[in-house]
Amino acid sequence: MKRVVIRVDSSAMIGSGHLMRCLTFANRLEKNDGAEVQFISRDLDGGVHDLILRQGFELSLLPRHEFDSSLEGYAQWLTVPQTVDAEETVEVLKSMQPVDQLVVDSYAIDITWEKIVRPFVKNIFVIDDLANRRHDCDVLLDQNFHLDLHARHEQYRHLVPPHCDLRIGLKYVLLRAEFYDVKKHLRRRDGSIKNILVFYGGVDLSNETMKSLRALTASNLPDVTVNVVVGAGNANQKAVEEYCARHGFNYLYQIDNMAELMNEADLALGAGGTTTWERCFLGLPTFLTAIADNQKSGAELEKAGYVVYLGKAQDCTEETIVRAVKGLTKERLLQIQDSCLKIWD
Repeated sequence: MKRVVIRVDSSAMIGSGHLMRCLTFANRLEKNDGAEVQFISRDLDGGVHDLILRQGFELSLLPRHEFDSSLEGYAQWLTVPQTVDAEETVEVLKSMQPVDQLVVDSYAIDITWEKIVRPFVKNIFVIDDLANRRHDCDVLLDQNFHLDLHARHEQYRHLVPPHCDLRIGLKYVLLRAEFYDVKKHLRRRDGSIKNILVFYGGVDLSNETMKSLRALTASNLPDVTVNVVVGAGNANQKAVEEYCARHGFNYLYQIDNMAELMNEADLALGAGGTTTWERCFLGLPTFLTAIADNQKSGAELEKAGYVVYLGKAQDCTEETIVRAVKGLTKERLLQIQDSCLKIWD
């Protein structure tokens, strides 16, 4: 039996998106390849480790450390230097031998870390979409949209070994099985707005959810159902729940029927990341806000006709959302729906 180990973290700083796409990958490996999949994560504030356990996977937690204040940028995600994280990961890998494949999904990890763990695994599979650092890996997956795939391919070619198998573009996107199931009975929207879905990821550190809810209230949308999904890592759960109760919005906590909710919706308000492709896969028009540096491709997505891009979180105000809602036309909604669905042709 093929043994796969996935090194990924979730926290208040990181969010849960990296973990969620790794869980999708893990389920696919288990179902399609019969693989035995185990996870290694660091014990961090806001980590949603119970999601791993609830799906039946084994989890090894790396210990907490006092935060290393010398770390900058994405390096802060690990809370320790890469070398320390790699050495602690190796100690866990030694107990799992043999490891056929190590999947790594972290913007804080690069060739330094990978060379340390290389002797203890047969294959290293990196999930990345920054193309800003070197890797020692056998496969690299960048599942995001790029206007020029060839240029993106060449960009990575200088960052990985010659033998590395590059898998770049939306045809490699990791989607949960529920989305393929719902796609079989996809609802074709007619351009009217009767159902709005609000979801900004499992953490929503900048509280875009509440900003959107106030904007929708100010937009005065009678007879419109608003479903508000909040993840387990959201620190503003109680305030969002109370606001929904006061204004007649449906509050939904850590649900497992996202594809169904997306299929029912006529418009979504949300962040970038993997959820973008889930919405596109089901042809759901979206007001997209970039809540992280790696989500700045929203302008390209709007240019391609896949979303309405509202900008970065710090620049997107309640007024920005209200104007977008009032300026939305039936023709624009139908155009976005058709453009999204054509991606998967």
